[in-house]
Amino acid sequence: MNSVKTLESIALDLRYDVLEMIGINNPGHLGGSFSLAETMAVLYFHRLGLSKENLKSPHRNRLILSKGHAALVQYAALSRLGLFPREELKRVKTLKGLLQGHPDLSIPGIEAVTGSLGQGLSIGLGMALALRMDKSPARVFVIMGDGEQAEGQLWEASMAAAAYGLDNMTAFIDWNKVQGMAPTEEILPIPNLEEKWRAFGWEVFTAGGHNIEDIIAAIKRADAVRGKPSLIILDTVKGKGLSFAEGNAAFHNGILDEGTYKKAIQELDALKGGTR
Repeated sequence: MNSVKTLESIALDLRYDVLEMIGINNPGHLGGSFSLAETMAVLYFHRLGLSKENLKSPHRNRLILSKGHAALVQYAALSRLGLFPREELKRVKTLKGLLQGHPDLSIPGIEAVTGSLGQGLSIGLGMALALRMDKSPARVFVIMGDGEQAEGQLWEASMAAAAYGLDNMTAFIDWNKVQGMAPTEEILPIPNLEEKWRAFGWEVFTAGGHNIEDIIAAIKRADAVRGKPSLIILDTVKGKGLSFAEGNAAFHNGILDEGTYKKAIQELDALKGGTR
């Protein structure tokens, strides 16, 4: 398994990849991709064990990105696993490219078409039930957004997962506190997330979503839970790593002009301790 230091470096590299995919004067979901960089690094390069060799194995671990608008950071991780050529990152959201604005089953490593918010947990629920019926040791991971918690289907799935005692499922909430147009609290406050999910029958953990050790520890605790599904609430910052994007709804799906793009590279270089 990769060390914490290596995973931190991977998370930063994923942010560079997201910037490259967005480019200059093109809209792109920067904010929610950057808030998930550490989680994606841990899942894809520490916990899932996904590779070209086991891509079709019935006993592979599954990851569903319910907040499919953050697909760019998922594409970055999958490309670094070697599941498709890195050149595809330069063709994202083009007719000639493999990678589109939301996850699609044509992309190696993608388990479900997502992006219509609230549906990913239901998909993961079905997969977890099927894996249990097959007596598979595989686990299902589902990543949701915090604004997504306003969707009704999500809560139906949460009740069903608890009723069926799906302890082979771990869900995450990317609690970055900002959705498409404004802070989540201004659009529809969804307070007491921990208490809500516990009331629905889930084991709930919290983690600093930009702290690799915290994320690993929370996943390890969730793996050990028996008789119920687990949820990890990730305390994150939208646009983490870029001073002008952090907590800024304008960069949920914003445009980087030449100046902000250069500034973004400079700020990531500073985090890396030099230049690439």
